[in-house]
Amino acid sequence: MLLEVKNLKVNYGNIEALHGVSFCVDKGEIVTLIGANGAGKTSTLLSLARLGKPEAPSVAEGDILYEGKSILSTEPHTLIQKKMMVLVPEGRHIFGNLSVKENLEMATYARKGDEAGISEDIDLVFSLFPRLEERKKQRSELLSGGEQQMLAVGRALMTGASFIMLDEPSMGLAPLLMYDMFRALKRLNQQRNMTILVVEQNAKVALEFASRGYVLDTGEVIAEGTCAELAANPRVKKAYLGG
Repeated sequence: MLLEVKNLKVNYGNIEALHGVSFCVDKGEIVTLIGANGAGKTSTLLSLARLGKPEAPSVAEGDILYEGKSILSTEPHTLIQKKMMVLVPEGRHIFGNLSVKENLEMATYARKGDEAGISEDIDLVFSLFPRLEERKKQRSELLSGGEQQMLAVGRALMTGASFIMLDEPSMGLAPLLMYDMFRALKRLNQQRNMTILVVEQNAKVALEFASRGYVLDTGEVIAEGTCAELAANPRVKKAYLGG
């Protein structure tokens, strides 16, 4: 098991955001967390990324295991330095005053001495997202929303991490761009055996993309299974699939 979340309870001050969440992700899997706004999806990812206050909640109970070892005391930069996990946050958070290529290069700070690997990964990003190569010298603040999302994903790939977590990657994207994004991630999983955990409010797209999923509701896992099982679950269909 690559990642195991065990009975995770997290707090923002006196408010408990997760009430004992448990799930797992195996190496090479694509797993999705779906749920409505306020379900605890982003709080889960922020906790996994080990971000500190005020961005992330504090862990009150439970554990997060990576390859069987607790990472509760691990600093966020250590996750990157050891090429473990990287988060693509909601809202992209690119460096708008830097060019596309400079944004990608910024993410390689922990890869000194790996020039060949960095060059290979830049080629990979440009093959996944040809628009970024066309605009590689352009200031990233001038990109469209979809192109900025591509850049945020590409920047995460440039860290060299083997496990990528994405928070609402389809947010604000036109349908065609949204499917382009998920097709690129699927290709990445198939070609690089990249492990992917995606938080997504668009349950239909998420269940088409992933192999397994968990449904969060007000800080608790209320359903889990293969995506086919979840898509056929009457409760999931009624609440998240419109029928």
